[in-house]
Amino acid sequence: MKTVLGRSTVVTAVAAALLAVPGAASAHEKWFVEDPHTYPGDWAFVMRPVTLGLIVAVVLVAAVWRYVAVRFLPTPELRPLRFLGRLVPYVPRLLAVHLGVSLLAAAVSRHFLTHDLSVDDLPGGSVLLLAEGALGIWFIAGVRLRGAAVGLTLVGPLALLVTGPVGLLSAMDLLGVALFLAFVPPSDAPFGRVEPDAATLRRALLALRLGAGGALITLAFAEKLANPALARETLRLFPQLDVFSLVGIHLPVDTFVAVAGVTELLFGLLVISGALPQVAVLVAGIPFNATLILFGGTELLGHLPVYGIFLTLLVYGSDPRTAALVRWLPEIRRRPAATVGGRGGRDGRRAMARASM
Repeated sequence: MKTVLGRSTVVTAVAAALLAVPGAASAHEKWFVEDPHTYPGDWAFVMRPVTLGLIVAVVLVAAVWRYVAVRFLPTPELRPLRFLGRLVPYVPRLLAVHLGVSLLAAAVSRHFLTHDLSVDDLPGGSVLLLAEGALGIWFIAGVRLRGAAVGLTLVGPLALLVTGPVGLLSAMDLLGVALFLAFVPPSDAPFGRVEPDAATLRRALLALRLGAGGALITLAFAEKLANPALARETLRLFPQLDVFSLVGIHLPVDTFVAVAGVTELLFGLLVISGALPQVAVLVAGIPFNATLILFGGTELLGHLPVYGIFLTLLVYGSDPRTAALVRWLPEIRRRPAATVGGRGGRDGRRAMARASM
């Protein structure tokens, strides 16, 4: 037991060192740069040796992260946080409130789903605002939310497709929350208490992780790795984002952009992996909260769904009954090879049937 706990402590310390990097990784450049759509993409930046090397490195880190967590570490990995498991029955209700407030705030500020998408550029923008505001109030009220979740899952992609695939993918975190609530809506019991079965919960958590991780990966490329001009302008407007310079390390601007981009990419991969959710959420929360000092209410309201997702992963990852479900990934089953006459295929199916007994 001491050996396992010792490994857990070491991995936690290493994880903190790996993840506690530029706060710019959590800032949405398009929210704070004037006319962000005027900055063209530059995929050549991705293919630079430094950028490409960093991308390969974080993919390997994410793979090792999951392998070590699954094979060698206890679940939950931070046992002092097990008390958070008491919140498990109320997580869907809390997550719905996070989503509802974010939607309502976006509607009031005349934005659809994300703060960089103004309805003035969309046909039928006023109707979308009304629908968004109504859904926000519905999520906050918490009454029969499966209908609201399905509605957002349908309306969101249809509207965002008008702006192109990047707009849709960058809002995947909201759609992930909606899918989670479609699987596990709050009940009519006090405070929305609900205790779903393991199979339903693991699918809901997978949808949530894919949505949140997909949004982070999209933003890593759309606002940094494949759009360095936008990232450079953000850094020019807000030089405080360069945390390296604050400690006397002066990196070239493009190097900092690459580091910030791959950091966001790493966050996305770790969220999708679902491994070590307590460590990942606690450390990722540092840059996400640090930028609140600089960007204030816009950052807070825009990131509310992300905070809700982090809370969800942290709470479910702290309960011994649900922690293993947070990192669940569907297995890929190999089809048995067929031989002449198809007998090999039949024998393979029989062997698989015997093995499953």
